[in-house]
Amino acid sequence: MILDKIVKHKVVELERAKRENPLELISSRLERMSSPLDFYGAVKPNGTPKIIAEVKRASPSKGILRNNFSPEEIARGYERAGASAVSVLTDREFFKGDLVHLRRVKESVRIPVLRKDFIIDPYQVYEARLYGADAVLLIAAILDRKKMEELLGLVRSLGMSALVEVHDEWELEKALAAGGDIIGINNRNLKTFDVSLDVSIRISKLVPQGKVVVAESGISSTRDLRRLIDEGIYVFLIGEAFMRASDPGEMLRKMLLEFR
Repeated sequence: MILDKIVKHKVVELERAKRENPLELISSRLERMSSPLDFYGAVKPNGTPKIIAEVKRASPSKGILRNNFSPEEIARGYERAGASAVSVLTDREFFKGDLVHLRRVKESVRIPVLRKDFIIDPYQVYEARLYGADAVLLIAAILDRKKMEELLGLVRSLGMSALVEVHDEWELEKALAAGGDIIGINNRNLKTFDVSLDVSIRISKLVPQGKVVVAESGISSTRDLRRLIDEGIYVFLIGEAFMRASDPGEMLRKMLLEFR
């Protein structure tokens, strides 16, 4: 399965990163950084759609999504168009991302920035903060409850937020038990890559009030937004549709214009 393959590679990648840039060195640099922006506050629903717009060059299932790829230009376009936050794919091997993309985006916008990667170790959280992330993605499918609790505690101690991603009821139960307060519901099965908006609709009904629900994957039109809003979901993470557009920011602007 692709998810297992990604995680195995991530373990090897982590060992190399820890040798090249020890945690002690990262920690000393963090002391000089300004506080993270409030990602939770930025995406908290207020009755109008909120978009976490993604900067992503490629995916394992679709290959290269965008040849003309300038992370900072894309992010600035998103901000001008009304994005609530920007998500940046930093996985190199499978998504052609880079932590440098995260830093470049952070230096280009004034809205919160999320590091989207396959985080399995506290080192990656410290690393995310060093490169400017205000929030990180935690994927329930690759973390047990104990590890998720550990990572959530670290995230909060650094003043950051976590988007905890689930795909089914069991993963939701684990995310809630670990204390996740921003629940991303991925409409794409990370094992089969099948996509259905029905996943967000079904699982969102089980999320307690007071939690932020984010629908992820398979959202490409105003019609998709309306369908999910009709089911009580107001926050969306959209990447692939924007990356395939000639002007990602303009596509976002037009989507949001329908609701103003």
